[in-house]
Amino acid sequence: MSIAIGAHVDQTDPIAEAKARNAPHVQLFLGDPQSYKGPVFRYDGGADALKADAEAAGVGLYVHAPYLINVATTNNRQRIPSRKLLQQHMDAAASIGARGLIVHGGHVQDDDDPAKGFDNWRKAIDATDIKVPLLIENTAGGTNAMTRYLDRIAGVWDAIAATEQFDQVGFCLDTCHAHAGGNPLETIVDDVRKITGRIDLVHGNDSRDEFDTGADRHANLGAGRIDPDLLAAVIRDAGAPVVLETPGGATEHTADTEWLRSRLG
Repeated sequence: MSIAIGAHVDQTDPIAEAKARNAPHVQLFLGDPQSYKGPVFRYDGGADALKADAEAAGVGLYVHAPYLINVATTNNRQRIPSRKLLQQHMDAAASIGARGLIVHGGHVQDDDDPAKGFDNWRKAIDATDIKVPLLIENTAGGTNAMTRYLDRIAGVWDAIAATEQFDQVGFCLDTCHAHAGGNPLETIVDDVRKITGRIDLVHGNDSRDEFDTGADRHANLGAGRIDPDLLAAVIRDAGAPVVLETPGGATEHTADTEWLRSRLG
């Protein structure tokens, strides 16, 4: 099966990082993933040079939005800056010709009705000028998370389905997050597709921790707590491009790619 496999890499020279892994695409941050300060282009020559050089090299780019973004929350001091930051990274991703912008689902506060978070997602989609596909990712922890459990994912999708830009919203399935979040991997692909109708990207990660621990700790493929055959089957069945977010650099990512290729057939 021909599934494109890339990795999350340092943002300074993602094209060189892709070549070091013989990868057709890579994922990167634009700036500090723990900051509200906005995107930064660390590639020599900036956004225009990165876009041109990536196109010339045939390297696809995915951008991961900052972890701080939480458009679901009822806390105005977090939600409003989150919407601004989401738009900034959307604009930045478009400027480098990215194939998608990946963002976590966020959460509401412990005593909030999850429906408030669903509606805040609807408002966020309406408020964002979506220029490249916005890929919402499932997350591992939190009892009031928007995309840890399948019913919450369904709530988000039901809420955003009526927005004008809904066709520009996709889903990123993280295998570690699904396992650690308590979702059976035996059925996760079908379960997600029944809700979203699509899987646009896979974050192919093993998990350091056991099922349903809520711990977001990635492991190299075959070195964690997910059954190896099951992990490979999820990625095969999803049939989407893969980004490895596993520990290490080019050597480890190349080994993970070979591990996965040997099991995909």
